[in-house]
Amino acid sequence: MGVPTNKRSSMTFFSDGRSHYSHRVRIVLAEKGVSVDIIDVDPDDKPAELADLNPYNSLPTLVDRDLVLFETKVMMEYLDERFPHPPLLPVYPVARAQSRQIMYRIERDWCPLVEKILAGGKDVAAARKDLRDSFAGIAPLFTDLPYFFNEEFSLVDCCMAPLLWRLEQFEVSLPKTKQAKPLLDYMDRLFSREAFQQSLTEYEREMR
Repeated sequence: MGVPTNKRSSMTFFSDGRSHYSHRVRIVLAEKGVSVDIIDVDPDDKPAELADLNPYNSLPTLVDRDLVLFETKVMMEYLDERFPHPPLLPVYPVARAQSRQIMYRIERDWCPLVEKILAGGKDVAAARKDLRDSFAGIAPLFTDLPYFFNEEFSLVDCCMAPLLWRLEQFEVSLPKTKQAKPLLDYMDRLFSREAFQQSLTEYEREMR
């Protein structure tokens, strides 16, 4: 198991400026106002230090003194507990469990479609259609609540925002229908947040 070779005086985040996985953690960091050194790493030219810190040599990687984290949901929950204000998970156990379940479903249902789209090949058209139809199908959920199953912005939204921001890159167009409008309004709420704008890399800004 890899361990840090030296202690750091501040938190460091090794980030892939193009990846939605890195983006979700940068949103949490911005929402919390965390003082952090963000190192933008080319995934094809990783620094040797990363392999010393992370046994998988993967991105993103979060280093907080002698703690090294390399799974994004673990990073997000750690940051929410380490910096409790503003809270990004519900207080009550049932609601917290529901939020974790939704994040799990994002990982299982939508992230594989995104990977297929980014990889190219014969499955791209089907993956685009599945992603578009799935997002359109959840649009009514945002009719009564401003955020994903929540009155307040949460870690679930931190996972959703990078995917929705990249729809143009994925060549996925949401239907311009009355049914889809609640989702489009939700996207506007996400993208207008100050922390979301702060989280964007130059590459991500050029997507839209």
